Amino acid sequence: MSALLGGIELGEHEIKEVGTVTHYFTKISVAVVELSDTLSVGDRILIKGMTTEVEQTVNSMQIEHESVEKAKAGQSFGLKVDDRVREGDTVYKILQ
Repeated sequence: MSALLGGIELGEHEIKEVGTVTHYFTKISVAVVELSDTLSVGDRILIKGMTTEVEQTVNSMQIEHESVEKAKAGQSFGLKVDDRVREGDTVYKILQ
């Protein structure tokens, strides 16, 4: 664990937990993520669970059907995902 950034080493990436998937809409491939830290459009993320491992860039975020560039801890937002994710999966921001 990195004392400086509070991140975790995962292979060549350093990651930081930023939220949890609370719902997944299968037909439209959208996850609802509840944040414990700030996340912005353009950030690289890893969504990881028991059977999930999806790495992607945050291309768009929506809160209450409105596009936003950034969301903060305590907010939930909709995120289009590249592959199936599951409720309870953890969302990490890739720091490097």
